[in-house]
Amino acid sequence: MAYQIREGGKEDVDMLVDVIRDAFQDVADRFGLTPENSPTHPSNCRPEWLLREMNRGVVYFILETGGEAAGVVALEKINDEVCYLERLAVLPQHRRRGFGEALVRRVLAQARQMKAYRVQIGIIADHRELHDWYEKLGFEDVESKTFPQLMFRVAFLAYYFN
Repeated sequence: MAYQIREGGKEDVDMLVDVIRDAFQDVADRFGLTPENSPTHPSNCRPEWLLREMNRGVVYFILETGGEAAGVVALEKINDEVCYLERLAVLPQHRRRGFGEALVRRVLAQARQMKAYRVQIGIIADHRELHDWYEKLGFEDVESKTFPQLMFRVAFLAYYFN
């Protein structure tokens, strides 16, 4: 299926929020995440979060197909060597078409242009299918941690450029 990926701007914030919330809702349901026990989970995304991130330099990319947004992803440059891949979200009705991989590849290309040494991501450690999917794309395990404010363990993975 034909698609295009474009950079998102502040004018896209409401659409970005809708895609992120809708795409992460099944994860929230699966792992029992609610606004009360996981207020910062992407299923609870709010426009002010994205505006604050954009003001810090976080770049959002939007994958569109058939005239509508099907997925989004964000890239944040942490320092000269490291970028974070964040909020990869593909709407359920558009999954299993390669859109998630296309968004990850777009972010990796952008990070390479920025001369990053690696791209990191944090995911719910118990989300094995997602973990395995990232490994197939070339990401490697770094570590996993428990944070007092989160009700799940976080697995950190990284993609290293040669």
